[in-house]
Amino acid sequence: MDTVQDSLLNCLVHLTQQNHRPLSAEVLRDGLPLENNKLTPKLFVRAAKRAGFKSRVDKRDLQSIAPLTLPVVLLLKNDEACILQELDKEGGKAVIIQPESGGAHQVALDELAEQYSGYAIFVRMEYRFADQVSRVLDQREGHWFWGTIWRSAKIYRDVLIASFLINLFVLANPLFVMNVYDRVVPNSALETLWVLAIGVMIVYLFDFGLKMLRAYFIEIAGKKADILLSSLLFEKIMALHYSAMPTSVGGFSSNLREFESIRTFLSSTTNTIIIDIPFAIIFLIVIGLIGGPLVVVPLVGIPIIVIYSLVVARKLKSVVEKTFAASAKKNATLIECLTAMETVKTQRAASSLQLQWEQAVGYISHWGLKAKMLSSSVMNFAGFVTQVCSVALVMTGVYLIAEREITMGALIACVILSGRVLQPMAQVAGLVTNFHQSKAALEALDQIMQLPDEREAGRQYVHRPELSGKLEFKDVQFKYPSSEQASIEKVSFKINAGEKIALIGRIGSGKSTIEKLLMGLYRPDQGSVRIDDIDINQIDPVDLRRNIGYVPQDIMLFSGSVRDNIVMGSPEVDDERLIQAARIAGVDNFVNRHPHGFDMQVGERGSLLSGGQRQAVAIARGLIHEPNILILDEPTNSMDNSTEDFIRKQLTQYSKDKTLVLVTHKMSLLSLVERIVVIDGGFVVADGPKAVVLDALKQGRLHIQR
Repeated sequence: MDTVQDSLLNCLVHLTQQNHRPLSAEVLRDGLPLENNKLTPKLFVRAAKRAGFKSRVDKRDLQSIAPLTLPVVLLLKNDEACILQELDKEGGKAVIIQPESGGAHQVALDELAEQYSGYAIFVRMEYRFADQVSRVLDQREGHWFWGTIWRSAKIYRDVLIASFLINLFVLANPLFVMNVYDRVVPNSALETLWVLAIGVMIVYLFDFGLKMLRAYFIEIAGKKADILLSSLLFEKIMALHYSAMPTSVGGFSSNLREFESIRTFLSSTTNTIIIDIPFAIIFLIVIGLIGGPLVVVPLVGIPIIVIYSLVVARKLKSVVEKTFAASAKKNATLIECLTAMETVKTQRAASSLQLQWEQAVGYISHWGLKAKMLSSSVMNFAGFVTQVCSVALVMTGVYLIAEREITMGALIACVILSGRVLQPMAQVAGLVTNFHQSKAALEALDQIMQLPDEREAGRQYVHRPELSGKLEFKDVQFKYPSSEQASIEKVSFKINAGEKIALIGRIGSGKSTIEKLLMGLYRPDQGSVRIDDIDINQIDPVDLRRNIGYVPQDIMLFSGSVRDNIVMGSPEVDDERLIQAARIAGVDNFVNRHPHGFDMQVGERGSLLSGGQRQAVAIARGLIHEPNILILDEPTNSMDNSTEDFIRKQLTQYSKDKTLVLVTHKMSLLSLVERIVVIDGGFVVADGPKAVVLDALKQGRLHIQR
């Protein structure tokens, strides 16, 4: 099968082989956002991490590359790449490896320099520590969230410096007013007034510039964290083990959407408040220096506001958590309704769902009102305390002026500074609300990040680029995570490479469970599932599924074209392979009649296609990567007799040298297989040649529980 040549990917595959940790190209690129179906230098770093490499892209002259850093991946012109294996600077020669052409060959440095783009990727194998040491090192690398925020530490450092200067500039206004009242007005010193005014205007210009820079840097840090964390979260979701997936998709998506509240908390407004609060100490010191005893007034007002805020915060935390849970329930109801609208209408389920929706909305409204009132009470109380402090300052200041301890200008300056001290405290309410919302969201996301991955970190799988198709179940027992009863018990059977069998049995007998275990979606509780005499847990999930063509009973298509849905898992395939898979599955029968051909849209979940057409697309999708193992679950249950007959003939020809596992209730499809395994109640009750098993079923010699 022709594929898009990816020089960077081929170089990485070769490096894994050199370091005796071979990984297939599919494993290295799986789940990465490829550009034009190729790795970019940035994606190379992410892919290399999967292989246990530390790597970085650097601009480096060929002459400055040290021999100890070899091998190095060189980025060449025309989007090509090669591995620099040896470098002889004195002899003017180098040994490079171009995986596409195969083998190492010697080139002149001058010739290599002409093709070299100036950028190289330095790669080194990470040392593998013992498990206990690895866990300690992982903890040192930092939390998935806070570690990402820490990557912007330098930006926040600059923000802190800017905030310090901005708060110092705040002193300019009260000092200007104080000097005008105390010195300029009594002495009519107009020249001094102009000097002071020009000076304070210059300070204001610097203040404006610094505030703009501070807001810019905080937003840059927030956007950087947003991009990194959003990518990390989605990558985590794609990597989750199937058994760990939450049962409620709507609630799960709601928790992910709550990342918005964390983003809001990291916004410039919130950060400005947090940074400005500690600088209130500076203003208190200045008030003490200017107004003396007047500093007592804000010193009393601050703890009053803080204590009230903390008391309300305890109640607010509980309210926010209940609102958070209700929002997840509301979103779950919405998602379920939208995805099953046909069922809602045909089964007249709108009434009960409307009740669920209104109950969730009412619950959110009730607790949302409480949260709003609690937040407003903090804000209004802080404003009240600020007003009382202003009155107290003026009254106390009048007595101090009468006793000639302070001047009128000093009193005015202290009133201005007092407002600046208490202003951040008045915004604590919104800060407390955002904090609890963000905390609840972070805890929910943290639980998601703790879920097990399908590919265990640090685990080295058995490299099997191609599987012949020998399958074996040995005393397998399995129970779904949410179930109390085992789905299959002590199931044992063998399937030789190239053999074709059918799994038959009544609804709920365990046939689909066997399929999911073969696909590696679940792990058996007891026993083992083996492919080519290797435990399935030892094979990388990507390598496993690349060798299996799976057609599920419940077809799920994605919004896009027929082409997009067929090549979704194999975007590198050429049109010839696409047409071949479409012909086998019968997709060309309806695609060729459409004016847009393979670009015809399937709609969301395939809503623009009939059931049979969706199954045809699913069959083509399962065959597009030319697998050696086929697992088909009722592949023609939505097709008419003529189409089913066509598919049966096509699959008979296509699966000649392949292993086939067929789940079906249709006798007509049994012509595809040579052997039948009967499953009932989670047990294998019959296993043998097709004719023998069918004869036993007809004569009632198989005792199946009813």
